[in-house]
Amino acid sequence: MNTMTDFSALAPREEVTSAEAPSVVTFAAGQMLYALPVERVQEILDLRPIAPLPNAPAHLLGLCDVRGAGVPVVDLRSLLGLPPTEDTGHSRILVTWIGGAEERHVVGIKTERVIEVTTLDEGRMQHMSSADMLNWTDTAVLGIGKRNGAFVTLLDIDRLMDPSRLTVFAEARQGLV
Repeated sequence: MNTMTDFSALAPREEVTSAEAPSVVTFAAGQMLYALPVERVQEILDLRPIAPLPNAPAHLLGLCDVRGAGVPVVDLRSLLGLPPTEDTGHSRILVTWIGGAEERHVVGIKTERVIEVTTLDEGRMQHMSSADMLNWTDTAVLGIGKRNGAFVTLLDIDRLMDPSRLTVFAEARQGLV
């Protein structure tokens, strides 16, 4: 899964058809559905022990072993500004990658539940621009689609995990900004 879908060519509010809409992995955080392009997900793991790291930010849970390599695991709920919840038998770790063609980093994302690998209803996704988001320029949303009639937010994993965004987010949550 080494290819990356280029969403940058999409015009604001452009609806993407099935020929262009990516296959996605859908997962849940609370009552909301989210997705990542399937080519960004290396594998889906059952929850496993995570070794905490000293002085790590709240969103970084620690490291887990993936075939002998220590992979950092982040908490999706924390990244999305949601309160913590208990793990269940449905909790999973999505092993994904961030970065570009020259430099990639493998990271695990702890989710409450992985739902399926699929395409969006009618193969359509609406690209989101900052104008669509009421001038919210810090969005980590590639687009919005529907699956079985429910809204699905396609996440921009690179932007969601951007270190400068995470630093500002952590400071804001601590009341420092």
